[in-house]
Amino acid sequence: MPETIQRAKRIGGSLMVRIPKDIVDLEAIHDGEPVQLEIKKMRRNWFGAFPLLKPYKKEDYRMSSKYE
Repeated sequence: MPETIQRAKRIGGSLMVRIPKDIVDLEAIHDGEPVQLEIKKMRRNWFGAFPLLKPYKKEDYRMSSKYE
């Protein structure tokens, strides 16, 4: 089964999701034809959200004692 990730767009009081042309051609979907969709809300991936943040190193965050 082909998969795609699309953004929902508000049109009036409804939300619309587009089906890409390559999937339409692959599945031979025609205008007005009923289709079945599986909806899953995507989880956000925060990887790269803070590009200036240095990588975490355990030794950098070690608690230091005044006796060391």
